[in-house]
Order: sequence, then structure tokens, then C-alpha cells
Amino acid sequence: MKPPRTILVPVSLLICGMVVSGQTARPETDPRLEQLASAVSEARLGQLVKGLAAFGTRHTLSDTSSTLRGIGAARQWIFDELRGSSPRLQVSFDTYKVAKEGRITRDVELRNVIAVLPGRSARRIYLTAHYDTVNIGGSGQIGTNTRASGEAPQDPQLRPDQDYDIDAPGANDNGSGTALTMELARVLAASGLDFDATLVFALWAGEEQGLVGSRAHVQRLVESAAVVDATFNNDIVGNSRGGNGVIDSETVRVYSEGPEDSPSRSLARFIARIGALYLPSHRVRLMARPDRFARSSDHTSFTDRGFPSITFREANENFAKQHSASDTVDGVDIAYLARNARVNIVSMAALALAPPAPLVVNERGQATIGRQPTGYDANLQWTASPGAVGYRLYWRDSWANDWIYSRLIGNQTQFTLAGVSIDDHVFGVAAVGPDGNESLVSAFVERRPVRPPVKLLP
Repeated sequence: MKPPRTILVPVSLLICGMVVSGQTARPETDPRLEQLASAVSEARLGQLVKGLAAFGTRHTLSDTSSTLRGIGAARQWIFDELRGSSPRLQVSFDTYKVAKEGRITRDVELRNVIAVLPGRSARRIYLTAHYDTVNIGGSGQIGTNTRASGEAPQDPQLRPDQDYDIDAPGANDNGSGTALTMELARVLAASGLDFDATLVFALWAGEEQGLVGSRAHVQRLVESAAVVDATFNNDIVGNSRGGNGVIDSETVRVYSEGPEDSPSRSLARFIARIGALYLPSHRVRLMARPDRFARSSDHTSFTDRGFPSITFREANENFAKQHSASDTVDGVDIAYLARNARVNIVSMAALALAPPAPLVVNERGQATIGRQPTGYDANLQWTASPGAVGYRLYWRDSWANDWIYSRLIGNQTQFTLAGVSIDDHVFGVAAVGPDGNESLVSAFVERRPVRPPVKLLP
């Protein structure tokens, strides 16, 4: 199959990534990404989930003196496991002194665990999960979900008799996401691949008390003007049997903040496309909302500050095993967790191997799109991406929510689609690297100014 030149090709029929220099097609998939997916170990994931649950509780305010139980022992174990998995990983505690407020009922030293795999550039791609747990008492999350609508809401984490050291094993919430992050850090570091982006593997504390650890970390990112291309968050991703009795081990949900062509939605579409290419039997279900209704996770800390971010959620949750002593290892389907891990790793690696996404706005933040030369065309311009050898244009009908058409072009920063109305379509462009891997799609989005109120005479 030759790269498209003058015809419109539906995205579903395109070969993912083609070498532009020489205009020759390469195999549909990158064998390096296939090797990464096959290197994910179910046995290792199972060991990690069991190891995390064995600490009894990982509550943010639990004991830090014991070497066997509580968050202090758990975070040191995570640190040691990451450091021992590869000498290429730069492992550290990301420490904050957090003042008493809300669910943080006393001053506490909070420690995230961070492992960095340096890339050729400073731009970052995060893979994250929270390692802390909570037992809210009673019947756990299912009790909260089934509370009568007229009943006054009461925060179970502010009970005066709260015991922070009671059992909260958190095998699935969020031992599953923590184990996934740790295993992918090992596999990616051991791969020997030279990534353009720097990969950051972050395990957060304080999520159950209001995303405290991730919010503190993101504040530092903003202060240092760090470039974060994407955040892959995993929170409750290991159970295939829902509390409603439905078993679904063949899909996973991905939630992303809008609007329709936001960077986070671009990341979600990217994951769905890469996942379908490398793992066609495990479907990514895109959720057009920030997260589940009235709940959130650490990806929100990133999207709130303008960084593209999504969260993975298992297909069908069992609320009776959340936020209670019942969240035990027997509620985790390791084979299903491994499939979710493989979707993560091929998507993250494909993005990290690709150039950064093109910039499609001018210095005033206006989209660089016009109707030139005839007044009825789509004239697209963008800023060159370092390392790109070509670009792929995407477009769709304006009412559609995913790309329909695509065209691969050479190493240029302007292109005209003759006779394609910018009023009837949405457009985007992705940078293509020498190995065919693509960046996220940057959409040409109109941002209308807010007009002042009309001055009326009395």
C-alpha cells in the first residue's frame, strides 16, 4: 500500500505510521512496541498486587514507623522495587509537608514515589497511579452509592472515631494501578529504547483525601515551567467481574476532559487508535467526560493546570469491594490487568518515540487556518516539530467526534486542501518521526473572543 497522495483515505484503513523519506510503507506495527507488550509479565503483576495488599493498609495517615504495615513500609517497598528493577531509573521520594486541612486531619509528611527514565528531550510523559488506600467504614463505597437521595451527605473520612490503621488492603483500588505502573517502569527501562520524551512513573499518596500528592507535584511542575505532553493515569484497572454480575475482560474505559478537541481528548483518541492496532481484541471505550459521575482521580490535577491527561478505569466496577476491608487480592483478575497494562505501554511508548505535537496557533493564540487561496479552501499552517520528517493531516465533518480522513505529507509546515470548507470540517495535524510513529493530533480550534455587554441608554 502506497502512502496517500491525492485521495482521501478513511482513518480506519490507514497504515499506522509510514516512513516519509523515500515514500515507502513500513509494516503496520512497530515490532519494538509489540515486544514491549509481550514483555509485560502477569506473574510480576500478581506478585506486586499481593505485595501491596500485604501491608494491610496504605492510608495516608497510617503508621510510618513499622517496616511491615502501613504507608511508611509500603512506600519504602515501592521505592526499593523500582530502584531494583533497573539502573536506568532515577528513583526518589517526592516529599511535601502538608498542613492539616479537610480529610488531612493532622499535619503530615506526604511522600510520592517518582521514577524517571531520561529521554533525549526534557518534555515529559507521565504514567501514574495512587498507592494510598482508605477504609471508609460500614459497607464501603456501595454504601455511599446506595444512600437515600434525601439523606444528608456526611463525609465518612471525617468521623471522630476514625482509625487510620484498620485494614484497607486496596488490592484493586489502587494496587492494580500501582502494580501496572511499577511493571511498565521495569519493562520500559529494560527495553533499551532511546525515547525522545522523558518518561516519569509517579505513585501518588493522598489521593483518597483529595488528590493531595498529585496536586502538590503539579504545582511544582507549573512553577518550573515543565513541559508535560501527556499523563496516563490508572485507577482501579484490575477487576473484570462487576458488582452487577456482569463479566467484561475485553474492554477498558478511558475518561478525558473536554471540550471535544481538547489536548486530553486528543490523547484519548490516540490511545484508542494505538490500542486497536496492537491489541485489537481488547477494546478501548472512550468516555466523553472527565471521570465517573461525582468522582475523580489524579489525572484531574494535571488537566486542571492545562496538561493533557486521561484516566483508565476497568470496564465494570464492583463498588462493594472499594474503600473497605473487602478490597482483597481475590478481587483482581491478573490476566485482565495485564491486558490493560499492554494498552498503556504501547500507547505510551508510541507517543514517547514520536516527535512533539505541532503548534497550530500564533502568538495571540489564534488558530493558523484560513480559506486561501480561492476563499473556499482549507489553508493549514503550523510550527515545525523537532525531529519530524513529515506530518499527517486529519479532518472530519464538524458534527463527528473522531477523525474520518487523513493525508500523509512531507516535511513542510503549510498545506492547502483544495475545496475543503473550513466551515464544514474540523482539522488537525500530527508530526511523524523517522520510524513512522506519530505525535498527538493538534486540532485547529477557533477561540471566539468574549464580546462586552451592549451599552444601553437609560
